[in-house]
Amino acid sequence: MSGSVTIAGLGPGAESLITPEVSAALAQATDVIGYIPYVARVPDRAGLTKHASDNRVEIDRSNHALELAAQGRRVVVVSSGDPGVFAMAAAVFEALEAGPADWRNLDITVLPGITAMLAAAARAGAPLGHDFCAINLSDNLKPWALIVKRLRLAVEGDFACAFYNPRSKARPEGFARVLEIFRETCEPERLITFARAVTTEDEAIRTVMLKDATPEMADMRTMVLLGSSATRQIERPGRAPIIYTPRQVPE
Repeated sequence: MSGSVTIAGLGPGAESLITPEVSAALAQATDVIGYIPYVARVPDRAGLTKHASDNRVEIDRSNHALELAAQGRRVVVVSSGDPGVFAMAAAVFEALEAGPADWRNLDITVLPGITAMLAAAARAGAPLGHDFCAINLSDNLKPWALIVKRLRLAVEGDFACAFYNPRSKARPEGFARVLEIFRETCEPERLITFARAVTTEDEAIRTVMLKDATPEMADMRTMVLLGSSATRQIERPGRAPIIYTPRQVPE
């Protein structure tokens, strides 16, 4: 088959953070497929067809990409951040595994991008400077009981944590429960950073102690970074503080 599928990450928001490799793939694409706001980030040009679709149709989107590639098209499936982190790469491979055998002969490439998690951490300082884990707080594709289990184990392991999709209009109560779990198991002075719309004009970074955190500090555009017990804050007169987790853990 002469067609191809490239699964690409557009980074956290700023155009300057799209990698040259991804830009080159978009310049050669005949078709771009993705969630509506992500496809809108790709400039229109002659010879490019854009296929934007709503959220929660990842498998339909993936099947469409593979079908077009089987017809000889050069398809780029776009995600924000990195396509392998709670994004489209896994969805495309789910569709590939369940689809026609011929699809497995397609040229399929994954191009990494800068995740919202890493962009938020860089803005704050280095809160993920030691062992950390990332958890998606949406229960659309996994049961809430599993989220609770993973939260408790992550805190028990004293990981710094990055949380995606913390709070939406459809489930505003979920993040309140998350904060309750943290307060049951962490010291009240534990640092928690709310990084909203990182690298965009709407960016807002706020770090508070866990005892002062409220559910309303997060929405679906917010990355939440919970420090470990070792995470520290460096105050700087007239400048934003630096949040970091030391590299060494005392025995």
